[in-house]
Amino acid sequence: MTIAGSSNSEARKVALVTGASRGIGRAIAIELAQAGFCLMVNYVANEAAADETCNAARLASGDRELRVEKCRADVSLADDRAQLLVATRNQFGRLDLLVNNAGVAPAQRVDLLEAGEDSFDRLIGTNLKGPYFLTQSVARWMIEQKADESIVDFQPMIINISSVSAYTASPERGDYCVAKAGLSMMTKLYAVRLADLGINVYEIRPGVITTDMTADAKAKYDRLIEEGLTPIRRWGTSEDVGRAVVAIATGKFPFSTGEVINVDGGFHLRRL
Repeated sequence: MTIAGSSNSEARKVALVTGASRGIGRAIAIELAQAGFCLMVNYVANEAAADETCNAARLASGDRELRVEKCRADVSLADDRAQLLVATRNQFGRLDLLVNNAGVAPAQRVDLLEAGEDSFDRLIGTNLKGPYFLTQSVARWMIEQKADESIVDFQPMIINISSVSAYTASPERGDYCVAKAGLSMMTKLYAVRLADLGINVYEIRPGVITTDMTADAKAKYDRLIEEGLTPIRRWGTSEDVGRAVVAIATGKFPFSTGEVINVDGGFHLRRL
């Protein structure tokens, strides 16, 4: 567990984005920085990529006073999750927004009848157990912060980045689908539990997005999109997801919780 930066507290809004070293997580971090959020950028392996995210966020913000820090932590591990929150508390003294974005794909696409337990355990650990218990810890801290009158302009939120795989059956990625379906239910559970405490919880459900994770299937999705897989006939971008996060984070949905925001080009629409 490594922590970068020095201890400090600020009155500015702070977001923690897990899995922010690349792809969707990086875009979310950059968009939040542009919206004025200080950031804790979480990564698990690629420190150089995390540095690139931090630098890009600072540059995009155009604000020399905006603070962006990084912290290595594997969200599937309890000790790492605890240290991630210690780092965030020490660096900023507050947390207004948690974005549960960290996720992994199966190392190989394997038929449901042949799939093994190692991949299942890995995906459930990172894509479901990690955000489930990180949200638990963050919610407790947010409740503590709401009782602290010295923390001003505090409207805490939690956003979970799921996938259309939460409801779309892919028998060669069964473990991924199960994990994302669980994350979707987790959103509902925490939304119900935290509503009376003034903490709104949301799910953003991306569709076919251009990332490292989808690179191997580019030819397949190029063809499907051309054939009308989505009413909006293009790939989604990480920035599309980042902008949806900012819309929520900047208070555009104050009377919504447990809501699913589809960023999928209309994939979720049933058509005849």
